[in-house]
Amino acid sequence: MNNKKYILSAEVAEKKLRRMALEIAERNYDEPQLVLIGIKDHGTVMARKISEYLKANFKGEVVVLELGIDKKKPAAVTLSAAMDFNNKVIVLIDDVANSGKTMLYALKPLLEQHPKKIQTLALVERTHKTFPVDVDYVGFSVSTTLDEHIYVEVANEAVTGAWIEEG
Repeated sequence: MNNKKYILSAEVAEKKLRRMALEIAERNYDEPQLVLIGIKDHGTVMARKISEYLKANFKGEVVVLELGIDKKKPAAVTLSAAMDFNNKVIVLIDDVANSGKTMLYALKPLLEQHPKKIQTLALVERTHKTFPVDVDYVGFSVSTTLDEHIYVEVANEAVTGAWIEEG
C-alpha cells in the first residue's frame, strides 16, 4: 500500500541531476577544479552522481566532500576532509531546499576561508524561504503549504524519487 504523493520518479530525478551537471559545467567551464560538497546523506549521494555526470563535460578536477550537520539544530558543521577552499569554486548540494536554514549554516566553514565562488544546488526547491539563500541550480521547484513536507528517497547510491506529505 503506497499512499505517497510522488512528485519525481527515479528517471525524472536522474534527468534533472544530469541537466544540473551540464549547467554546472557551462557556468564553470574555465575553472581548473570544482568542489562539490554534499550535505549528508542525500546531498552526498547527489554530489557523487553529479560528479559522475560532470566527467563527460567538465575538463577540470572534481572533488566531492561530505558535510555533516544536524538539520534541526545546525550549530556544529563537519566536513569529511580538511581542504583549502581559498580561490576555489564550491557547489553546495542538498536534496531539498526548504527554508534555506541548512544551507546558510553549512556555509559557515566555507566562509572561514576565501572561496572564489559558492554556488548552491537542490533537487527540489520549495517556494518558502525564511533565510536569505538563493538556489543556483534547481531540479524541480514546487509551491507547497507550510504544512507540507518533501522527502527525497535514495537507495543504492541513486535518487529513487521524491514525494510530498501533508502535515
